Amino acid sequence: MKNKQDVEELSQSYSLLQTNIFKIIEEHSSVIKFLANYLSEIEEIATVVVNTLKAGKKVLLMGNGGSAGDAQHIAAELVGRFSKERRGLPAIALTTDTSILTSIGNDYGYENIFSRQIEALANSDDFVVGISTSGNSNNVLQALKIAKNIGCKTAALLGKDGGEIKNIVDLPLIVPSANTARIQEAHILIGHIVCEIVDLYFT
Repeated sequence: MKNKQDVEELSQSYSLLQTNIFKIIEEHSSVIKFLANYLSEIEEIATVVVNTLKAGKKVLLMGNGGSAGDAQHIAAELVGRFSKERRGLPAIALTTDTSILTSIGNDYGYENIFSRQIEALANSDDFVVGISTSGNSNNVLQALKIAKNIGCKTAALLGKDGGEIKNIVDLPLIVPSANTARIQEAHILIGHIVCEIVDLYFT
């Protein structure tokens, strides 16, 4: 049986932990609520996704780390399904083929792992989406430049001040936070909103 001091220390520990949890939830909520100021931007990205897919073109997505996971998540929702039964839709996450990633990284440098795939896979009027919490991921930046040269439509889900990427894409959407985790949480919400809108047009 723990003595009184042990119980008090444990109680204080739980209290501190709950305080930290509440703080994280509050930070998350404030960032998510701020997205209500970006309804037009989210709608515009969703509209381009829908029009791209209706035209028989594809959506290509990329990012690093957690943003790579978000790119894969969104592509999976389009190819599989989000919330309604519909046909599979052409979306590719450029983050998934380890043979391609490692060969390009080894032979051409890590900054080219996405741009080389854009050269190989993208066609005019495809929609290329970069995800970067800093807005300065060089491999995403280089790929978006190539995509624009090919004639693709481009968008980026960004954070902080949008970095360099905001200046080169057609549709930048900047989550106004410096906290990487909160930015990523907002990015996946935006992705889910877009997928839900896509479902409305393809079911």
